[in-house]
Amino acid sequence: QVQLVESGGGLVQAGGSLRLSCAASGRPFSNYFVGWFRQAPGKEREFVAAISWSGGTARYSDSVEGRFTISRDNAKNAVYLQMNSLTPEDSAIYYCAAGNGFFSSRENPGAYADWGQGPQVTVSS
Repeated sequence: QVQLVESGGGLVQAGGSLRLSCAASGRPFSNYFVGWFRQAPGKEREFVAAISWSGGTARYSDSVEGRFTISRDNAKNAVYLQMNSLTPEDSAIYYCAAGNGFFSSRENPGAYADWGQGPQVTVSS
């Protein structure tokens, strides 16, 4: 099991940037691929981005491609989500999650066994 703690959420104006961090403890972090999901009120949890075990492969949803960047530092047991050009539609609770199955299943929340608590990101217009 991996324990995940996110930080970096908050309030930002449209067009601004935020950087979310996800700190891991427990089992070796490099054994897991990591995903970011988000959930807005009244909506289902949505895949945002994922990064492979080594950090060599990253994938994004169409809605954030080109604006968000996921990265990881296994030496620090951390994953980051840099979010640029934010819009009000990006407002949600953001969760990081650790998965140890197939990276091809990265968009499926069921592929992840461990989740963080989810910081709120609010983008004002």
